[in-house]
Amino acid sequence: MKSIIILSRSGLCLVFSLFLLCNVSFGQSAWRPVPAALATRWAANVSPDNALPEYPRPQMQRSQWQNLNGLWDYAITPKDSLQPKSYVEKILVPYPVESSLSGVKKALLPDQRLWYRRSFSVPMTVKDQHWLLHFDAVDWEATVWLNGHQLGSHKGGYSAFSFDITPFLKKGENELVVGVWDPTDKSKIAYGKQSLTPHSTWYTATSGIWQTAWLEPVSPVSIASLVLTPNLDEKTLQLSVLTNATAKGYSVEAIATTHGEPVGVIKGAPETGLSLRISNPHPWSPNDPFLYDLTVRLLYKGKVIDSVRSYFGMRKIEVKKDEQGMDRIFLNDRYVFNLGTLDQGFWPEGCYTAPTDSALFYDIVAEKQMGFNTIRKHLKVEPARWYYHCDRLGMLVWQDVPARYPRIDSSTDTKEARTQFEWEMQEEFRQLHNSPAIIMWILFNEDWAIYDKDRLENWARKTDPSRLLNSNTGSKKNPGLSGDLSVVHHYCYPIMPPRIVGKASILGEFGGITDVIDGHDWIPSKQWGHGEVMPGVDFPWIYEDMMRRVKAYEGQGLSGSIFTQPYDVEQEKCGLMTYDRALFKIPVDTIRAINETIVK
Repeated sequence: MKSIIILSRSGLCLVFSLFLLCNVSFGQSAWRPVPAALATRWAANVSPDNALPEYPRPQMQRSQWQNLNGLWDYAITPKDSLQPKSYVEKILVPYPVESSLSGVKKALLPDQRLWYRRSFSVPMTVKDQHWLLHFDAVDWEATVWLNGHQLGSHKGGYSAFSFDITPFLKKGENELVVGVWDPTDKSKIAYGKQSLTPHSTWYTATSGIWQTAWLEPVSPVSIASLVLTPNLDEKTLQLSVLTNATAKGYSVEAIATTHGEPVGVIKGAPETGLSLRISNPHPWSPNDPFLYDLTVRLLYKGKVIDSVRSYFGMRKIEVKKDEQGMDRIFLNDRYVFNLGTLDQGFWPEGCYTAPTDSALFYDIVAEKQMGFNTIRKHLKVEPARWYYHCDRLGMLVWQDVPARYPRIDSSTDTKEARTQFEWEMQEEFRQLHNSPAIIMWILFNEDWAIYDKDRLENWARKTDPSRLLNSNTGSKKNPGLSGDLSVVHHYCYPIMPPRIVGKASILGEFGGITDVIDGHDWIPSKQWGHGEVMPGVDFPWIYEDMMRRVKAYEGQGLSGSIFTQPYDVEQEKCGLMTYDRALFKIPVDTIRAINETIVK
């Protein structure tokens, strides 16, 4: 079946300036966004004084922290150069250097290195207090110096990392320098859908700091992370409190509350598995995204030395047979059809980085307004706040592991590249584990750079048995079987995957209908879709016809479907919304009414 591209329609064009930001006055004259072809309405709210000011880690919050987002000095040098002696230009962190909002909008090439520099000061009033420097994501290889001391390096564009900078701090101003190298798609690293030469389904690269950078004071021995795993059948939250050191005399206490009232308390040792019992647990679901508050304290000989606030949801996900003997996806012992979209997570003014937290939130709200209950987060790991919004809004998430270059195979791959890929995958599993919204891991997409599938599938099952596993979605070499699922991808019209005993049937991708709206184009001369141009075809009718077929396949055992896609991305014009999120191409009430024939 060929895809359908609908030509631009008349009468719907809204007149926008080339870039609204260019007409906005900001408080700091050292920065201006670079004009771009398109921008969302939130871009005008960005300035050096409020660049993503929200606390970035909702599931492990402390009351004290210092945001390092804002204007930094920057320079671009040859890859093998030493630190620059001078910096003459500014960049707005955490927007990637390729983005309009960074104030730079330059591609970083594989033979170049991007340098950041800024100064900061911290209060040195608390005895024995330690300071942690956090980077929530830097793409791809980052080396960090403080006051001339090299703190260390980190490889991987999607995982958070941190350093204890206490030994190198001084009173007054401290100088922080970050050097970044990013080869993007000229390498064997994981880079998702980024490209140095955007085309078809490949989009503008993201390089450098693209999530929040921040400082946090902690006690010398402190809580390093939490591992939260709900067990709805046993009415418990399986909890591990990990610390940054091991020492005698320490204990932990966890208190679950709802509306301020305790519903469960557990005390025990750090670094061990604890079972926090929840009386009459309230299940989390898309229609009722109930979250418990959680306070975790670290004590030394009965005295609280560290405390963090968190939350969790009680839910379980599994494949089992319905009353007709069909294998389906069950959430909390109830069959739920997973009706979703293929969400790429790109922004016209920010590349990988949303202009504001409100914009990040809006994408999920819009998809819920359209009647979807699932998002497949495609080949990207989002900031922690995106998953927080899914948790509290009630959106199921199928989480892709960001992919490497599609044409890598056993003859061109390297042991080093595979080791790095697996390390990054492990970090992604660890970093996202606590989100109740995530119900599925997807390891590989359409055979891209696939290797050792059975071994990695076994690793994933052992690492996280609390979620479904889609090990190679849409495989063309081995169609159908993929972990817990039988999966196919098919453009444009939906088809029914093979029925395999014990596997839920999933349509992992379909759609790709391109509908161009003048005035909301990324680049009007660059338009890509999944097939030939067919003028005069009605987009709402095609979408409704597709979903009628999905509904019919549901009766044959289909358990979920992923439509491509919620919004346009650069030259790929296959969205239900325009790339600037300004217009729904079909009235939102119409989309919701169609979708509610499948999911209510």
